[in-house]
Amino acid sequence: MSQTVWLARHGNRLDFVNPDWFITAERPYDPPLSEDGVIQAQQLGRRLQGEGIGHIFASPFLRTFQTAYEVANCLNLSIKLEAGLSEWLNPGWMAQSPEILPRAVLAEKYPRLDLGYTDRVLPQYPESNETVLRRTAATVQQLVNDYGEDILLVGHGASVVGATLGLVGGSPEIKAALCCLVKIVRQGDRWLLELNGDTSHLSQSERTIRFH
Repeated sequence: MSQTVWLARHGNRLDFVNPDWFITAERPYDPPLSEDGVIQAQQLGRRLQGEGIGHIFASPFLRTFQTAYEVANCLNLSIKLEAGLSEWLNPGWMAQSPEILPRAVLAEKYPRLDLGYTDRVLPQYPESNETVLRRTAATVQQLVNDYGEDILLVGHGASVVGATLGLVGGSPEIKAALCCLVKIVRQGDRWLLELNGDTSHLSQSERTIRFH
């Protein structure tokens, strides 16, 4: 049995480019992509053309969904929002459970959203490092059980790391830079890590990996 799981982190986010955005933001823990983040997402989409991806799953946070949307436009696919891929609900990063846009609101602007999909895993605020790793590992394991095709998961730094470790096991260092790609291939009952944080598709990538 063969299957490929691609994992991508979202592109650059507006509050990384403009930290003052956070001060007046209506949803301060749910920033959109920055202008260069949109370009990164488009480059990611072009990189994945021809790879035979059958389904795209994305964290419901705006920056991950916007990244997935640019990819979906390139691949002519819909997007399934999966809460199990959400940002690490770290109480050191956010003072409360983050507010994000309702899916019906997203669907009005982004018609590729699949409103018929049901989340496999629901995170609970607050989360420890161990909790987010377990949550994202459980999510990817459930998705590969439910979907036999090649799939793409678009998440955050912590969810890319956790989902990767959930398949390959061990403790490899996962290079989860902005808009990076991880490629994991199933060979029999084993998952092999073929790409680890690849950013060769980007015209501009970050030198120091930043999660928050």
